[in-house]
Amino acid sequence: MSKEAAKNENIVLIGFMGCGKSSVGRLIAEKMRYRFFDTDQSIVRETGAPISEIFATHGEDHFRDLETGVLESLRDKHGLVIATGGGIVTRVRNLPLLRELGFVAWLNADEDVIFERVSRNKRRPLLQTENPRETIHKLLVERMPLYERAAQITIDTGAGSHDEIADAVIRAARTSAA
Repeated sequence: MSKEAAKNENIVLIGFMGCGKSSVGRLIAEKMRYRFFDTDQSIVRETGAPISEIFATHGEDHFRDLETGVLESLRDKHGLVIATGGGIVTRVRNLPLLRELGFVAWLNADEDVIFERVSRNKRRPLLQTENPRETIHKLLVERMPLYERAAQITIDTGAGSHDEIADAVIRAARTSAA
């Protein structure tokens, strides 16, 4: 099997918090008979601590180190749909690693849609600020160019069902592998 063919055996989902990476990822995995892997859930399982506690106790840099370690541990794994944390692209060394792991799809949504989705969840550590709306805007501005660099396709999750979005990612991944 060529390196390019092996590279596309996994599907890697990137994007901001609240863009549907976990929900859509589970559907893709089910449809393709792949295994679903969530980097955040893996870190929680490995450390025994919720992400908010890791941020509070050890800081964001430590959490980003854990994320990179999880990505590196997936290098020889195939048949996965990998949902990543929203900030995984903030470590520049993760960008080529994401592509090495598989076909990278950026799930994106409008800032208003993201705010509406994430404002319901009070456990998001990066939104424990005086003005979460402003924080979302600032983080999106910082991360958009990084998502663009890493992604092979961008899919808007603000419109359409999870099922339709999953099908679009699958079509794009299959076209890329052909």
